[in-house]
Amino acid sequence: MTVEYIETGVLYREDNLTALSRLPEESVDLIYLDPPFFSNRKYEVIWGDEAEVRSFEDRWEGGIKHYTDWMRQRVTQLQRVLRPTGSIYLHCDPHASHYLKIMMDEVFTPSAFRSEIIWKRTGAHGAAKRFAPVHDVILYYGGPEQTLWNPQFHAYRKEYLASKYKYHDSRGRYRLITLVPPGTRNGETGKPWRSIDPTAKGMHWRYPPSKLDDLDRDGMIVWATRGEKLPQLKRYLNKAEGVALQDVWTDIPPLNSQARERLGYPTQKPEALLARIIRASSNKGDTILDPFCGCGTTVSVAEQLGRNWIGIDISTTAVGIMKARMARISDARKIKVLGLPDTEASLHGLKPFEFQNWVIQKFVGTHSPRKSGDMGIDGYSFMVGHPIQVKRSDKVGRNVVDNFETAMRRGGHDTGYVVGFSFTRDAREEVARARWDDHLEIRLLTVADLLKPKLPDRIPELGSVTELPMPASRPIEARPTAEELIRSDMAG
Repeated sequence: MTVEYIETGVLYREDNLTALSRLPEESVDLIYLDPPFFSNRKYEVIWGDEAEVRSFEDRWEGGIKHYTDWMRQRVTQLQRVLRPTGSIYLHCDPHASHYLKIMMDEVFTPSAFRSEIIWKRTGAHGAAKRFAPVHDVILYYGGPEQTLWNPQFHAYRKEYLASKYKYHDSRGRYRLITLVPPGTRNGETGKPWRSIDPTAKGMHWRYPPSKLDDLDRDGMIVWATRGEKLPQLKRYLNKAEGVALQDVWTDIPPLNSQARERLGYPTQKPEALLARIIRASSNKGDTILDPFCGCGTTVSVAEQLGRNWIGIDISTTAVGIMKARMARISDARKIKVLGLPDTEASLHGLKPFEFQNWVIQKFVGTHSPRKSGDMGIDGYSFMVGHPIQVKRSDKVGRNVVDNFETAMRRGGHDTGYVVGFSFTRDAREEVARARWDDHLEIRLLTVADLLKPKLPDRIPELGSVTELPMPASRPIEARPTAEELIRSDMAG
């Protein structure tokens, strides 16, 4: 089948079901998705130094059936766009992983199941009257053809090194392994060598006699000095690959509060987790898709590892954060963003927190640290910190201005902004009265003002600042070699 052209380096701001329906069949090599968990929690978080507020709910009023049906619609589209040799990783938690696995079996068939990965996401967590929950589940499925797979390894444990690799010579540290595995063989490996007949002992040589001669000549075989012990082969540590990765991952810690890559997103996953998945199930130049992109960890790691990528998220705030994050590690001209609201009508359709985020971003401001009882102050402008109140409504009236005046006085501010879609005549009259009688400068800005290419002169402190700052990001290093893994473990 000829695969249609698929545009990569794109961030879509829309429902992923809509965006996925436009992607061609069998066009993606690897999919990672971290959808909202079925855990009945609500997150409200302050984003990084810029105090971006992100609020979302992963509660599902219709229960688990509603949740799995909602997921099934999207997974069906993901199955359609995945190449026959591709892989899909579904990140979930134990509340719904068993339901989602049944759904995945139905969409991809049970034979497509590869692994259930357990990721220990936290080291210390208490729980009343049960064992403490410290892990997430990642369901790994492959396409109908031979799934692309790059084996991954991690370093040997110190205890293993001490017990096995306990010999040294000029070539380095080594262990001894048998040259005669059990089981008789016909052919070269069953013939006698150096007066030793392996078949008489119910064994066979690991290598043909000609190869054994070469190994002995190179000093790779150790002969017993007494008794009837069989010769053994030297296996050097610097030639070992390490331990093949298994399905329980305890070596990738969650992001701590001081992590350089941390953006403040409540369910942000570490780049090391995505780097492992991307390295295992894709090659350079392959296309990676994340339909629940959040703050963009998947696309960021894909870019750093030389893969093509597509990101989808319904959140305006999330896509804005991703765009700024990607611009720090890539040529910003290569990043295409589709679906961001750019009209009054589209902004009217945003949820309250998303609309507030959009307004505060326009000011390059910071959100109020108080999420309730903020006395009408939603954020503060760039540099000088003038208070901002955001109203996602038309005909904002005098009562809003009156309350904002009170908040300004309590905070000791003489200048502030109220943003809405339109204002009543009473509101504008109250602004004039406050200016003359109380010496309070309240500036009423409409959404139409903020949509203009150049922000109004009534926000003089902004100057030409238009980009959202981002915390520093540490690049993904190249995949470590087995020797580097081993040396790192030994040094630790």
